[in-house]
Amino acid sequence: MTVVVTGASGRTGSRVARAAEAAGLTVRAASRATGFDWWDGSTWADTLRGADAAYLALPSDVGAPGAAEAVGALGREAAGLGVRRLVLLSARGEDQALPTEEALHASGADWTVVRAAWFAQNFSEGPLVAELRERGELVFPAGEVAEPFLDVRDIADVVVTALTSGDRYAGRTLTLSGARLLTFGEAVAEIAGATGRPLTYRAVSTRDYQEALVGFGVPPEEVAGMTAIFDTLLDGRNAHVSDGVRQVLGRAPRDFGDFVREEAAAGTWKP
Repeated sequence: MTVVVTGASGRTGSRVARAAEAAGLTVRAASRATGFDWWDGSTWADTLRGADAAYLALPSDVGAPGAAEAVGALGREAAGLGVRRLVLLSARGEDQALPTEEALHASGADWTVVRAAWFAQNFSEGPLVAELRERGELVFPAGEVAEPFLDVRDIADVVVTALTSGDRYAGRTLTLSGARLLTFGEAVAEIAGATGRPLTYRAVSTRDYQEALVGFGVPPEEVAGMTAIFDTLLDGRNAHVSDGVRQVLGRAPRDFGDFVREEAAAGTWKP
């Protein structure tokens, strides 16, 4: 089986690529570096042609403006080229993502949607880790809401299982989370305990966080949409665990504490 992996150098795509290769699949990385651009449909056919399946991870949020149109169009092109299975990374509890999921459903391809909880690796990769490493503080608009942080390696294992299990997961939505609930403050406290550093968490409003998003490189025209998504995801609706990892893999999700100890040993949060 040949599987196209979009975002193959990103947080989830890199793990999906490694897990797929470990399972004996041929991985075709899709990114701007390889000539694939989510926002330029003329680049899609060369990447998709001859593949059996594809993992779809948008570079922007799955609920961002234009996401539904892009996924729907790519899905139709993939189906027309004989790519029989598409797996879309979506977000658990995100109302804004539903049009994108529905666009995939209507594309004519066999589909699986993976709705993921907040990634554990958001604390170890990307803009948040720089705050912890350099300033010793995480500023974020999550208040005291609890989240079951999900290890992206579990996402990868679920995606590869969905791709290699025939039609078992076709037409299904799989909802994944980590094993236990933690507030963002509790998560930072676990990181502090593992590193021996006095790391802190400071909650701010989504309005106050808009400036930080611009500093992280989010285009100003996208900031309002991003803060609206934060308001949705962090209103308490996701303060529960989901059993998708166990349903698909037959095991418990990786624990957040194990993730923290591994990253601390690797020096991820050293200043």
